Amino acid sequence: MSLSDEILSRYLRVTQHASRQFRFHFGRLNLTFPQALVLNTLLEEDGKIPISALAERTGSANSTVSGIVDRLEKLGLVQRERSEADRRVIYVALTSKCRTMREDARTNVRGYFSGLLDSLSEEDKKIVLEGLNRLDWALGAGKEEEHET
Repeated sequence: MSLSDEILSRYLRVTQHASRQFRFHFGRLNLTFPQALVLNTLLEEDGKIPISALAERTGSANSTVSGIVDRLEKLGLVQRERSEADRRVIYVALTSKCRTMREDARTNVRGYFSGLLDSLSEEDKKIVLEGLNRLDWALGAGKEEEHET
């Protein structure tokens, strides 16, 4: 097996483990992973954001994000607001109910991953982070930067 094949195999295993944990964790909150991704993106923005920008930041189509926002709105976790300046623009923001729930969930996720990583030395953590940074660059981040210059 080539080194590239081994990297791919290990990458797939790691993403499977992470996906399983995220599905379990967010499932307890009655959320799907895409819903959690949208909520997390909104939490990072700490304010209202246009649906188009939300779609871009999550790597999804506007129509996909709009459907996710519909479901989150029914759960009382987000609210829509039409722009006063341009009535075509619709902003999405977290509700207070969502902020409380997300803080609890984020603490639990952080605790879980911290617990997993506690078995690694600080040096090993730095090696993992460097490897992930390089993989991120190889899979696209660095290539996008090259195209911009």
